[in-house]
Amino acid sequence: MLRRFPFVISRTIRMGKKSKAPKLPETCLEVPSVASLTGVDVTPIYDTHTHLHSTFEAYRKEYPEGRYNTIPEFVKGYYARTTEQNEGLPAIHVPVKSVDVWCEAPVLYKEWRELADSALTPESRAEKWGGIDYHFVMGVHPHEAKNYTDEVEAQLLEAMKHERNVGWGEIGLDYHYDNSPREIQRDVLIKQLKHAIGLGKPLTIHTREADEDIWDILSTHVPKEWKIHIHCFTDSVDLAKKLLDHFPNLYIGITGVITYATNENTAAVVRMLAKSSPVDPSRSPLRIVLETDAPYMVPSNLTKHQQQTFGLKSNARMPLCHAGMIPWTAEFIAKEVNQAVVDQVVKEVEGQDEKEVENGAEAVDKQVWTAADIMKIARENARHVYGV
Repeated sequence: MLRRFPFVISRTIRMGKKSKAPKLPETCLEVPSVASLTGVDVTPIYDTHTHLHSTFEAYRKEYPEGRYNTIPEFVKGYYARTTEQNEGLPAIHVPVKSVDVWCEAPVLYKEWRELADSALTPESRAEKWGGIDYHFVMGVHPHEAKNYTDEVEAQLLEAMKHERNVGWGEIGLDYHYDNSPREIQRDVLIKQLKHAIGLGKPLTIHTREADEDIWDILSTHVPKEWKIHIHCFTDSVDLAKKLLDHFPNLYIGITGVITYATNENTAAVVRMLAKSSPVDPSRSPLRIVLETDAPYMVPSNLTKHQQQTFGLKSNARMPLCHAGMIPWTAEFIAKEVNQAVVDQVVKEVEGQDEKEVENGAEAVDKQVWTAADIMKIARENARHVYGV
């Protein structure tokens, strides 16, 4: 069953006689590269947060007669295609690493085990996954906290021993939906934090409209140097700054939601980071990782592109997200960073003489960010968090 996570796939809700959104053909999932990424060099993608089981279910629901019948086939088909398989489209930007997220309760034991075991060797990853380096994290989502039991906990602990496991998550607090009572959410989060820290596992944290409690719990129960990925951040800039200042190995997860007009917080956090200076000069101030949260969060700039490509109306929506869409999120982030750099330089040279203004303009020219730059930094950050 497709789980209801913090955001749902974009869809048209029928009200009265309002027409249903037109269905896009399956070929809409063959995503072209964004303009700044075209060329010979392939820019690798590291998707730090995807739900492959839910994504494949969404795919089969939308396309019952679709060309792919298993999750590895789907991944090979849409994530790992070569340019020869992709005639007529710009160069593919291959996702070389993917962190799959299992956060259900009860645990989908058979499903996660089958996928993880199929990726144990380089040979099996090459044959079954098209070379994608599959890893996973596991935990109990705050929506599912009410279903946390001793049996679930035992299965989580077993999963942590698997060779392809790289962390504990997605865990946290969600006060927007309150699908589990808040007290239970807090108790289950603390239990999982203690286990993860005891095992030395990086954390994948979900937080929504729970700023005060998530800060209190993390700052109380998690060592300051711990590696933390705040997944799909949409909360306040103040919370982001507080967490980033306290935890030097904490990174903000950015999904396609940054492109949505209804969400201003995520872009504001990126701009704040772009204007800051790193504590360690060898590290970028952009403490972000890229993720899809697939099947959710299709970048809106890609949606508009595909609407035009397939000659569809503006209410047509992409049926699901996948890792091949990350460059479109990176392109949007690059524009936000560039604007932040310009704003910062303008502020610094305001009232200065003509020479200083010219120097400022030259500095801006030298600091133009591209989607490829964003993806490179995000990959390095992801390796720092998850160790792969």
